[in-house]
Amino acid sequence: MSDLPLLSALLLVYPAGAALIWLMPGRLPPRLLATVANGLGVALSLAALAGFDRTRTDFQLLERGEWIHSLNIHYALGVDGISVLFLPATALLFLGVTLASWNSARPLPRLYFSLLLLQAGATLGVFAATDTMLFFLFWELSLVPFYFLVSYWGVGPHRGYAATKYTLIMFGGGVPLLFGFLILAFNHAAFSGAGLPGGLSFDLATLLRTPMPDDAELAVFLLLFLGFAVKTPVYPLHMWLPLLAMEGPVAAVALLTGLKLGAYGLIRFAVPLAPDAAQELHWLLAGLGVIGLLYGAVTALAQTNLRAMLAYASLSHVGLVLLGIAAFSAQGIQGAVMLLLNFTLVAGGLFLVTAFLRHRVGSTDIAALGGAARTMPVLAGFMLFLGLAGMGLPLTSGFPAEFLILAATLKAYPGAGLAILFAMVLGAAYFLDLYRRAFFGPVTRDAVAHAEDLLPRELAVLLLFAAIILVLGLFPALVLDLIQPACAAWVARLE
Repeated sequence: MSDLPLLSALLLVYPAGAALIWLMPGRLPPRLLATVANGLGVALSLAALAGFDRTRTDFQLLERGEWIHSLNIHYALGVDGISVLFLPATALLFLGVTLASWNSARPLPRLYFSLLLLQAGATLGVFAATDTMLFFLFWELSLVPFYFLVSYWGVGPHRGYAATKYTLIMFGGGVPLLFGFLILAFNHAAFSGAGLPGGLSFDLATLLRTPMPDDAELAVFLLLFLGFAVKTPVYPLHMWLPLLAMEGPVAAVALLTGLKLGAYGLIRFAVPLAPDAAQELHWLLAGLGVIGLLYGAVTALAQTNLRAMLAYASLSHVGLVLLGIAAFSAQGIQGAVMLLLNFTLVAGGLFLVTAFLRHRVGSTDIAALGGAARTMPVLAGFMLFLGLAGMGLPLTSGFPAEFLILAATLKAYPGAGLAILFAMVLGAAYFLDLYRRAFFGPVTRDAVAHAEDLLPRELAVLLLFAAIILVLGLFPALVLDLIQPACAAWVARLE
């Protein structure tokens, strides 16, 4: 148990901020209260990181209390080397989204910012929960605010349909997750001999130590993989992502592309809880990774809208993460975790820049842009920098992550490694081509001709993101050394 309940305080600061927005109407602007709450969240997440012992492989900052006694379900929080860095990364992205929504959260700004805070609290709970039922609660709760964010503040004519489709698909994906966690709990009861319900256990650390029959393990892996693949998304379960990218509020969509909760779930739960089944089905992970990698890159080439291009680019990068996991090596899992952290800054940052651009011009379609670099050179510069970081340019945080995955994949699946190299070429092609058409050439639209460049608030957000990307690109050991013990323990379970 930790002396200070840092994780509980981190999870509570967001709903508390949402409550204050409604309890103090007219006294302080909702956007200011939301910014303060997000700032406190960043500070608490950094405090949790500062109190983390990087030499240990077990869960730290533990908090535990009884929740449902009859089923042995607990309110249990903790972090290890794999999850601890996602706390400040997530808090920082939500702060950036809040600042990016400063003047665009209309109508009903109080409702918008309170929903955004509730979304942040639920998302951080996903990374901090160590009881599978508590994790499932946060997983499902994260769907509710996003439904309303897309329905009421989406930018497309079919935003209601997009919100409903996304929510129903995610709820459907939660069904196999729940069944998988129940099989694990029942298996523990059978193994312990304590019977039901007293022998049930939903504690992650306990379940990791509980042996499982081969047929049950295969069922658990397939159920968890399916549930997490829907959210990631893994090809061919990705059809909700381009639709949501086009219809949803651009700043809020940064949360979906920047935070790959499904990929985190694969690393946190699916593979460690069913290691033999995961290795037996390595071809499934690697095959879907290669297909998603190439399909996303090729489809991105055909897009004429920046948001659609970024959505398919995100799908391509998800394939890269799957290949890192499927390598089942220290280098592969380190690269996968670092690439997921990189998504938060790079993919999230790209959608924030796109949100700034749409707020000024009214569109992110290439036909409505052209020559944007003439009137918005700073914005265009950040778009280029973040795009190059997404391509894995050396000296950016994307390079060590992609290089580790490439090295691990070439060793485990040489053909898939060659596919990664080809996809990198395609990645440069689709981004640079759309960037050239959107930001260079003559100015032909009045909206572009009269657009203003980044405001100080927007510039501060992007400067912070860019600084972190450069620091981690120059000194990747800041991340790799911290996650290495936990990644080594992850690989040891497979052996």
